Amino acid sequence: MAKPWTAEPRVADAVLQALRFNGDGLVAAVAQQHDTGEVLMLAWMNHGAVAETLATGRVCYWSRSRGALWRKGETSGQTQRLVELRVDCDGDALLLLVDQHGVACHTGRRSCFYRAARDGALVEISRPLVEAEALYASAAAPPP
Repeated sequence: MAKPWTAEPRVADAVLQALRFNGDGLVAAVAQQHDTGEVLMLAWMNHGAVAETLATGRVCYWSRSRGALWRKGETSGQTQRLVELRVDCDGDALLLLVDQHGVACHTGRRSCFYRAARDGALVEISRPLVEAEALYASAAAPPP
């Protein structure tokens, strides 16, 4: 098991200073399972989401559809714990190495990347592990 994330204010400051947020104040964030390398999802983070993630170790994104911070798992229970955060060479993308608890995709699949171009068609390569409706049954807001 990976060691738990520990927050240091100077690290958060260095990360935030290295980032180049787009015109909407966002940076792309790819979540990858830390121990298997499985790519789980792509989401967006704003300054507040990056700062909160670094401070708490629980991954927080910016939901463009809700216009609010989205703490992964707050409505579904499918959380991500930060193991390591990496900034790309241009500072405009993040790689989040995470420990995913449950499924990452709002469709109930482990990964959001469940379709592949194969043999001249777009095919589904994984099925839901959980019914999407069950993930958000008690949630007041729809998935991001």
